[in-house]
Amino acid sequence: MTSQQFTPAPAQVSVLPVAGLPEVEAGADLGTLICEAALAGPGLADGDILVITSKIVSKAEDRVITGDRESAIRAETVRVVARRGPTTISQTRHGLVMAAAGVDESNTAPGTLVLLPVDPDASAEALRKSMTERSGARLGVIITDTMGRPWRAGQTDTAIGAAGIAPLRDHRGQADTFGNLLEVTLAAVADEIAAAADLVKQKTTGVPVAIVRGLPDLVTDAAGPGAAALIRPAEDDMFRLGAGDVLTARRTVRDFTTAPVSPDAVRRAIAAAITAPAPHHSEPWRFAVLESQQSRTRLLDRMLAAWQADLAADGFTANQIARRVRRGEPLRNAPLIIVPCLEAEAAHTYPDARRNAAERAMFLVAIGAAIENLLVALAVEGLGSCWISSTLFCRDVTAEALGLPAGWEPMGAVGVGHPAAPAPDRPAREPDQFTLRL
Repeated sequence: MTSQQFTPAPAQVSVLPVAGLPEVEAGADLGTLICEAALAGPGLADGDILVITSKIVSKAEDRVITGDRESAIRAETVRVVARRGPTTISQTRHGLVMAAAGVDESNTAPGTLVLLPVDPDASAEALRKSMTERSGARLGVIITDTMGRPWRAGQTDTAIGAAGIAPLRDHRGQADTFGNLLEVTLAAVADEIAAAADLVKQKTTGVPVAIVRGLPDLVTDAAGPGAAALIRPAEDDMFRLGAGDVLTARRTVRDFTTAPVSPDAVRRAIAAAITAPAPHHSEPWRFAVLESQQSRTRLLDRMLAAWQADLAADGFTANQIARRVRRGEPLRNAPLIIVPCLEAEAAHTYPDARRNAAERAMFLVAIGAAIENLLVALAVEGLGSCWISSTLFCRDVTAEALGLPAGWEPMGAVGVGHPAAPAPDRPAREPDQFTLRL
């Protein structure tokens, strides 16, 4: 159970600082330290939620290191989401997306770095058990860290670990005050509590713990799902691709489902394709979009016949021909085909072959850039694609089968659809193997 149904809010919620904690060192009994400080101050009552800055948890768990900050960030990162200047936004092994993978050099001795707890939910549960035993009170625990938020300036504390608390409050299926049925409202109460507690903890007061009192309906007897329940699954994340992911998201997909492809998604992908550079301020890109099964079958059948005729003329046997033409099967499986075309009417003509060849190469580079833009944009739309070169070998057949306008030169074909399975891992490539430094 990752959430609980809404109950009316209590009349008053209090946020109380827990002062008097000593500097926490590795191996410290943090539960005892917090419990003693709380009992000496605001006390502990049934239904209290203790909100604890992750830094003191990390210090107690010996997650303080010395060394190079960039190396530490790389070690804590499983996926780079974006980079800009010295700032790296990373996904950690916990699934959190945050600056510098949570590596912090504030409120720690010079030359040291604090890493996030290895398992914040487990840390929260250990603290809950310890403090419950010492105080006799029914408590919830939230461990927090500071995060920035997309589209919003500034940072706020959020829950990275939780125990004994429902991290989400589910309003779906309930009616609002006007009788409208709520369909998507799922309140991240653990994050709301974390942010409220930071109003008294802050960053410069030396108060790393606060008590939020007045929300007993959120405190549970069991540990619960933890703050992990707040991490959106990748398949539901509409903003999964960070700037660092966009290009590598493009993978060659050869097996598609039968699900239809959104025409709007294709239109957006073509809009991205035609941002490619082109010579002479020209617009040499054209795209034939084969939406009907009839048009796809007509093209593929005529391409197949032309390919078989070429192979037979080259002396291949029937078995050899059958093996080779299987390479075109991904296009048969695709629910949509796009044939990118080059329209080079703007090309200049020169009196010598060398410059004419260079002119031709410029336009080929332009259509190649547009095709790559198209493939990347399709991936951003959540679509799989495969570029097949076959139409380059039978341009006249392709043009005739599709009734292309004069001057449109087919430059391969792109199968488009929803991937039937995740793409295999991309083979590792070392950039230096493809680089000449002068």
